[in-house]
Amino acid sequence: MLQSQVLISTEKNKNYLKLIDLLFRFITYIERQVVLFDSVEDAAFEKLNVNNTLGTLNAILSLAKQEDKLEAVKEKLRNFKVRVVFTAHPTQFYPNSVLRIIQDLEECIKHNDINKIDELLQQLGKTPFINDTPPTPVQEAQSIIFFLRHVYYHALADIHERIYNEFLDEEEEFKPIIELGFWPGGDRDGNPYVTSEITKRVAQELRTNILKCYYNHFKDVRRRFTFKGVIPLLDAINNRIYTNMFGLNDDLTADELLASLLEVRHKMVTQHNSMFIDELDRFIHRVKLFGMHFASLDIRQDSSIHEKVMCDVVKKYLPDEPISYADWSLEKKIDFLTTAQIAVDETVFEDALVKDTFLTVKAIAEIQKKNGIKACHRYIISNSTSAASVLEVMALFRFCGFTPEQKTIDIVPLFETIEGLDAAPKTMFQLYNLPHYQQHLKRRNRYQTIMLGFSDGTKDGGYIKANWEIYKAKENLSDVSKINDINVVFFDGRGGPPARGGGKTHQFYASQGPSIANNEIQITIQGQTISSMYGSLKQAIFNFEQLLSAGIINDVFTDSKSLLNKKEKKIIEELAETGGEKYLELKNHPKFVSYLEHKSPLKFYGKTKIGSRPSKRTADAKLKLSDLRAIPFVGAWSQLKQNVPGFYGFGYALSKKIEEGKLADLQALYENSLYFKTLMQNSMMALQKSYFDLTSYMRQDKEYGEFWNILHTEYERSVNNMLLVSKQDELMETELISRLSVKYREAIVLPLLAIQQYALQRLEDASNEADRNTFEKMVTRSLFGNINASRNSA
Repeated sequence: MLQSQVLISTEKNKNYLKLIDLLFRFITYIERQVVLFDSVEDAAFEKLNVNNTLGTLNAILSLAKQEDKLEAVKEKLRNFKVRVVFTAHPTQFYPNSVLRIIQDLEECIKHNDINKIDELLQQLGKTPFINDTPPTPVQEAQSIIFFLRHVYYHALADIHERIYNEFLDEEEEFKPIIELGFWPGGDRDGNPYVTSEITKRVAQELRTNILKCYYNHFKDVRRRFTFKGVIPLLDAINNRIYTNMFGLNDDLTADELLASLLEVRHKMVTQHNSMFIDELDRFIHRVKLFGMHFASLDIRQDSSIHEKVMCDVVKKYLPDEPISYADWSLEKKIDFLTTAQIAVDETVFEDALVKDTFLTVKAIAEIQKKNGIKACHRYIISNSTSAASVLEVMALFRFCGFTPEQKTIDIVPLFETIEGLDAAPKTMFQLYNLPHYQQHLKRRNRYQTIMLGFSDGTKDGGYIKANWEIYKAKENLSDVSKINDINVVFFDGRGGPPARGGGKTHQFYASQGPSIANNEIQITIQGQTISSMYGSLKQAIFNFEQLLSAGIINDVFTDSKSLLNKKEKKIIEELAETGGEKYLELKNHPKFVSYLEHKSPLKFYGKTKIGSRPSKRTADAKLKLSDLRAIPFVGAWSQLKQNVPGFYGFGYALSKKIEEGKLADLQALYENSLYFKTLMQNSMMALQKSYFDLTSYMRQDKEYGEFWNILHTEYERSVNNMLLVSKQDELMETELISRLSVKYREAIVLPLLAIQQYALQRLEDASNEADRNTFEKMVTRSLFGNINASRNSA
């Protein structure tokens, strides 16, 4: 009898192990299915997005000629810029090795090379998708620099060449219209691994890689310029690029390189009939585009760290001050920050973070001296709360010995919570009227960049509330800046999904209207979005052009009828208030945080090893919403296929308006306002990617059943009301390609999601350490395929 029981138990254990092995094999298979679909879709990009599509340069040129607005477009291009800033936010779940295979697959699929495709799929089957250790900040930087070298060096040159050939006049001096920004190695907000030494290393990586681009490009130039008197000049240029690229010398500046190239150009014009001059001009334009920096490295730190630094400075250098700096009034802080003359020696501080804050300021000067001012000329302050947040950074530079003239840097406040957005106009008005800050702005040509955060705003106030608060903040900040004769530039911190400011971004910019300053479009691009929207030459050109065109359309082609009038703004204001209250009600529900913690894979994000930055702001054992970063917050809802941050409260707000008999007004608003239509379309995308059937078993859960039903009710209400307002029969009905892409991707990962839910359930009653480790690994592995398939879900 006992022997029989042992045999049965052994057999059960074998079957159990076979099941576990099979589930992991399914995960492996689905991960690779997603890669294949990515490659197929990317290969079809050119066919699906032809170059005369709305928002491309060709389309703008045709429209300008048709409406006789070519001169207006030219004028806009002369006074407009786009800056795309690449960040290291951990939303890229493909390791570099897999990204390279995707790129190779894409090319082979285009040419229908079956044998090579087969080889690459075999390579893919044996290539791990998981990092053994998290990447360092330098490795994160190198990953994105790959795209700079192999994609953006060519994409930006192509766009600029067409702009200057097809739009602007021949005699116009070349200047960059699209520029690149860079956060890996400079963004230390919540990342203890980014130090001043790391920042300098990344700046050197950027310098080395642009020199590699120049070296390879210059080979082609030299092949054409084989003329007497020119060859020695070319050899000298080549030698300087080579020795600087390999670190044998470190003395080449962009100005020196341009001067040498212009000397060659002069000889070609005066002595050789300008032969091949276009080839040389293309190279000169690259140097003007990328300098010695390739992309401008931004520094970012949280305002609370700067306050801590000032607390230590006051304690160390004003020992008789009885009150801590943190407890000073705003007026006292401003007086200290604008008048105190302190020569700080960072070595006297015990706190490593305080020391490194001063070393970072000094590192900026080193980087600018070596790579040019553009190499590192912005300091961004997360969670800016008052004028003191900005003045603290200015004081850091003064305490490090910078004179006002040496302070060649823009101080950029970042407002990201609902409370911060509300206070932003008052904060900036106060700064604009401080003589100390007025002098700084005068030296910066009266330009002020203000960053607005979409991710934390949505987490804080809900989708429609956050988006409308940012819209209003932009209007109010535009007014305040105009009154004070300041050229304000808005820098939008956007993520991939609608809940983090992603989705149809270019439509938002095209719909802003004249009440919002449109001097530049600045935007963050991160993680998945870098590889999925800017990962190949054609994709990058298309999406760069979409942003550039949005700024032109907003100023030159926007029909006044499509701009929001007072009545329409009132409707959106009421929707935002109602929706925000509904979201706040959910956020305050006692089960809100625990539901995410226990029913979603939230706590497993930190185990994916895809980024150097921790997934929580503090190391506290207890999870608090305020500590939770927006990426795992939004990503966890996405894994549940509930996408709450992308719609919750919107459907309820619409229902209240419909009950008031305002359906016709809502339908007219959707039809006439590009801004409101884009808000709705993005939310409908979030709903399309939701699938509550996956977690319908929770309906009966004793602890969380009621909470699940609250979410499900709002989901159904949102779907029904958005279809009613948009006059569609199904979500994304008018966006056939996007809808089909979502449909196919969601079908691919559905088995993966089922495995994830199975593992989460088994974890709840796992009785031993071995089972817990197995199912934790299963949940973590399942994160990858789902995030990669969605492309913009985190």
